[in-house]
Amino acid sequence: MPEGLSTGDAARLRGLRRMRALALSLLVLAAIIYVLTRDHDTGWLGYVNAGSEAAMVGAIADWFAVTALFRHPLGLPIPHTAIIPNRKASLGESLQEFVADNFLREDVIRERIGSAGVSRRAGEWLVDGNHVDRIVSDGSRILADALSHVKESDVSAVIQEALIPRLKEEQLSPVVGQLLDEVLRDDAHRGLVDLAVDELARWLESNHDEVAALIENRAPSWTPQWLDKRVATWVHEQVVEFVDEIGRTADHSARLALDSWLHDLADGLQHDPDTMERFERLKERMLSQPGLGTTSVQLWDALRRALIGSLGDETGLLRTRVKDEIERLGRRLIDDEVLSARVDSTIADIASYAVNHYGHEVATIISATVNRWDGKETAERIELHVGRDLQFIRINGTVVGGLAGVVIHAVSTVI
Repeated sequence: MPEGLSTGDAARLRGLRRMRALALSLLVLAAIIYVLTRDHDTGWLGYVNAGSEAAMVGAIADWFAVTALFRHPLGLPIPHTAIIPNRKASLGESLQEFVADNFLREDVIRERIGSAGVSRRAGEWLVDGNHVDRIVSDGSRILADALSHVKESDVSAVIQEALIPRLKEEQLSPVVGQLLDEVLRDDAHRGLVDLAVDELARWLESNHDEVAALIENRAPSWTPQWLDKRVATWVHEQVVEFVDEIGRTADHSARLALDSWLHDLADGLQHDPDTMERFERLKERMLSQPGLGTTSVQLWDALRRALIGSLGDETGLLRTRVKDEIERLGRRLIDDEVLSARVDSTIADIASYAVNHYGHEVATIISATVNRWDGKETAERIELHVGRDLQFIRINGTVVGGLAGVVIHAVSTVI
């Protein structure tokens, strides 16, 4: 057995050799029978002789046909033999075209993904066994290792030499204005406004004394202290009520005024030269602060160290929360048919896009791989996979040839 073969290829080679030996044995058997019966052309031995003669012809003809696919029979350069070694390039291109036309098609990909239930299988895999623990453990180790190898000097160089100069050169006001316009169009800012109002109301209620003291300190020195306290309490109550009213009323005048101001700001950042100039000056002042680069690096380093520490803590909040979220996602992929269908549709869209734009390039891997093979190597590889089945052609040729010889001899005898 040749060296370097995989276990599967070794088994295929053994099977190929057994079938070759069987086909050759039938040919030898037919030849022996023919020799033993060559002087008998009548009676039942005449049928045996005619059948064995035709069996030899069929066996030799099919041996030639099968052998001619992979090499020159008996080493003779007969035309139209050794087809695969001589035409491997065209065969590779034909195989590439076949795969591209019949497999790398959008309708085939969508049908296959839809029938496979990719999202549901992924969900079942996630909730089965300790797969989630392994994902989080391996992912945390890889991410922590990657973060630990990021040098502070590299981050500083990126910020100081690439990011800040680039931001200074670019005119950001139109981009910020367009982004703000999109946020306002989708009412995405309302949640942030609600959060700010709620936090302000909670702070006002929890810090009555601080607010009252601030108001009392602003009062004239000639007013009585008891009056200052009552005024401070009344002002605090009015402010709390006003903030609470803003939080409860979706179309409050303060909200509408804020929306109007934000819309004007978004429009000005995109179209008003004065607003755009003021924004760019503000950007320039902020980016020109001497400590901006150092502060940015310090913030990054603090975040990096915090992440590495959290990723290394197996019972920490971060890893526990990630595990819970992955398990919850797995259960939703199994139970929520709407989500599962949406995920499958997204996967199908991505795969279809890849097939439509890069399917041909993917298929060229076939022809490129075949072209790198030596002609003899190509023939050996293909014969290793299909040669065993092709030996049945030789066996069938021997059997069918023998039967045909018997029939022809019978017809000749009758005539």
